[in-house]
Amino acid sequence: MKHAVLLACLLGLAGTASGEPPSRIVSTSPGITEVLFALGLGNRIVGVSTYCRYPEAAQSLPKVGTFLRPNTELIARLRPDLAVVGRGGSDVPRQLAAVGVRSLTVQHAQTLDDVYSMIRALGRAAGVDARAEALVGEITGRLDRVRADARARAPRKVLIIVGRSPGSLTDLVAVGRGSFLDELATLAGGLNVLSDPALPSYPRIAMETVIRLDPDVIVDAGDMGDTVAEHVRRQTVTESLWRQQTLLTAARRGAVHAVTSDAFVVPGPRVVEAAETLAGWLHAAGGR
Repeated sequence: MKHAVLLACLLGLAGTASGEPPSRIVSTSPGITEVLFALGLGNRIVGVSTYCRYPEAAQSLPKVGTFLRPNTELIARLRPDLAVVGRGGSDVPRQLAAVGVRSLTVQHAQTLDDVYSMIRALGRAAGVDARAEALVGEITGRLDRVRADARARAPRKVLIIVGRSPGSLTDLVAVGRGSFLDELATLAGGLNVLSDPALPSYPRIAMETVIRLDPDVIVDAGDMGDTVAEHVRRQTVTESLWRQQTLLTAARRGAVHAVTSDAFVVPGPRVVEAAETLAGWLHAAGGR
C-alpha cells in the first residue's frame, strides 16, 4: 500500500462539461474519497479504490481497482455520471467516454497547495464550490494554529520514513524536500534532516545515513499493514526494531513513533491531523 497510497492523489481538472452536478461518483484514490466525504458527498459515491478505507462508510462500497490501475469495466457497471481517474499514460478516460461516462482527471499531489487545488476542483465538478472553499479555509486555519504554536518552541530534527522492507530497517524510503509531509513537519516545528534540495522528494537511504544525521524524532510510516488490527501489531514491531538502534538519539530517548493512521500517507483533509500529531511528538522531544 505504501507508495501507491502516498502518491495516489491529486490535482487538476479535465474531462467533458456537464450541465447537472453528478449524482453517482466513482473515486479511484483514498485522497479523493476522503475529500468527497468531507464535502458532504458520501451519499453520491457509488464506487471507490481498493485502498479507500476512510471514512468507515467507504469500506463497504464497491471496489474498482487502484488509482494507477482502475478497472474500466467495473467503473462502467456502476453507471456513474462522474469517474475521478488518474492522469498519465492510462487510456481509461477515453474508454469511459466511449461508454458515456464523464471523467475528472487528477494527478499526484505533491504539496499542500496541490491538496487545496484538488479540493476546489472536486467542489466545482460536484457543484459544491462554497463547501470546498470552506473546507480549504478550515484546513488552512488549523494548520496556521499549529504553525503559530510551533514558533514558540525550538525546532527539532526529524526523519520521516514512508517505505522499507517489512520487518527490517533496510531499503528505507524517506521524506525529502518539497513533499506535503516535509511541509507538515516544518510547520509543526521540525527540521527535516533530508531537506537538501539536491535530494529527490523521496530519497532512498541506508541506516548508516540515519545514524549520521541522528534525528531527534523518527516517524515511521513505512510498514503499516492494511487493517486496523495490523496497524497496531506492526506498530509494536516497528518501534521494537528502532529501539535496537542505540546509536540513535531518537531511539535512546523513546522518540521513535510508528504511524498507525494513514492520514500521514493520504494527502487530503486529514493532513491537519497528521500535522497536529507531528507537533505533539516534536514538542515531547523538545521537553526531554
